[in-house]
Amino acid sequence: QVQLVESGGGLVQAGGSLRLSCAASGRTFNKNAMGWFRQAPGKQREFVAAITWSGGSISYKDSVKGRFTISRDNAKNTVYLQMNGLKPEDTAVYYCAARKITTINSIVSGYDYWGQGTQVTVTS
Repeated sequence: QVQLVESGGGLVQAGGSLRLSCAASGRTFNKNAMGWFRQAPGKQREFVAAITWSGGSISYKDSVKGRFTISRDNAKNTVYLQMNGLKPEDTAVYYCAARKITTINSIVSGYDYWGQGTQVTVTS
């Protein structure tokens, strides 16, 4: 079982930055592929970024490439999402997720554990 707690969300103006953190507890965090998803009001949850347990393979949603960076510190059991150049369309609740296996995936159903989410609001 893995428990995930996100933090770092907030209100920011367009062009600003935020860093989200996801603290994990439980078993075998080092072997879990991790992902960030987001869900805007009235929309389905969508993939943002994912990283393998080693950090050797990373994937991003096209619209965040070059602006967002996912990373992890296995010693701290924490995954990060650095978000730069934020846009109003990035406004959503951001969720951290973990898989039971090491490979990354961009599908919601491919993840086994979820955090409670943290709100990110970008004003124009």
